Amino acid sequence: QVQLVESGGGLVQPGGSLTLSCVASGLTFSIKAMAWYRQAPGKQRELVASMSNDGIINYDDSVKGRFTISRDNAKNTVYLQMNSLKPDDTAVYVCNADGSVYSDYDVFYWGQGTQVTVSS
Repeated sequence: QVQLVESGGGLVQPGGSLTLSCVASGLTFSIKAMAWYRQAPGKQRELVASMSNDGIINYDDSVKGRFTISRDNAKNTVYLQMNSLKPDDTAVYVCNADGSVYSDYDVFYWGQGTQVTVSS
């Protein structure tokens, strides 16, 4: 019902910056919120940042002050601006959409992920 396609991942040096984009298509009117998760090998997916349709934003403590999430609703796109990147930020970053605007429960859709590698 909702398809998500990420882009913008790559290799960056510590202290560098990178911007990720995620374009949603399909039944985008059902989206209640969008978010970025990340997953490193052997680790569970963790929430990096989220933004609801009401503009409520949440960040993981590890990225506060360094990452910025934003949405362009007209383009059905969510962005993640990442600054002051650290090696610990290395992970597959996955776009998420909560398609439960008409539901009382979460209906999550996931993108394929984009690799972010922070290394010198």
